[in-house]
Amino acid sequence: MSLRRSLAISRHEFRLLRRDPFPLVLLLGLPLAIVGFLKPALALALFVEGHTRATGAEQAIPGMAVTFSFFLVGFVGLVLFRDHGWGTWDRLRGEAGTVELLTGKVLPVIGVAYAQLAVLFLVGTTGFGLRARGSVVGLALMAVVLPFASIAFGAAVAAAARTLQQVNIVANLGTVVLAGLGGALIPLHLLPGWAQRVAPAVPTYWAMRGFRSVILDGEGVGAVLLPIGVLLGFAALCAALAAVRFKAEEAKLSWA
Repeated sequence: MSLRRSLAISRHEFRLLRRDPFPLVLLLGLPLAIVGFLKPALALALFVEGHTRATGAEQAIPGMAVTFSFFLVGFVGLVLFRDHGWGTWDRLRGEAGTVELLTGKVLPVIGVAYAQLAVLFLVGTTGFGLRARGSVVGLALMAVVLPFASIAFGAAVAAAARTLQQVNIVANLGTVVLAGLGGALIPLHLLPGWAQRVAPAVPTYWAMRGFRSVILDGEGVGAVLLPIGVLLGFAALCAALAAVRFKAEEAKLSWA
């Protein structure tokens, strides 16, 4: 594997992102707009839960971080399918191996994921009154691990899908379902009983459990170890599925 070739592909993807920054602006700005709408209602929900001094940002900021992290599934699909629509995929295959190609394509998405999280938590802290009662290190570890789960899931979806439309359906509808079941949109205790029982089966539940343990419950690093382990296990499973299913020579359908 040549890191030089992977970085060359990544630089090209960043140039494309600069040329059309609207998707990045949307991914960074829309979560903050939604936080502004949801924060008052979530403050009441957290008050009922027993967090009498909560501002609502304690649920809204990590909730939007988890939700929009999984919306990046569509972004993974875009960078992997776009060259098929342009007719440049075979040329890229001739210049780089499969691992080099995938690495170069995914690195910019990882950068977007961390930029998204940084903006959310920075603005959440300075503008929405977010305060972590527990370990800041634990909070940082959760933020570091979360994109591994969402981007690996995106790679698995893109490897299995034949069209970009299929990827977008999973990215949009699938993310709403995962976010809802995981307690990212509203606190878990407000969900129906059946949803609360199903919730531990989805990665978003574990992401929210980790964030809430340090932000709301005042826990230390030990409280996030299990959620981090589950998220990393989910990421490893998705990465393995993507590696088995992805075929560089397989034709994909995209918008030209």
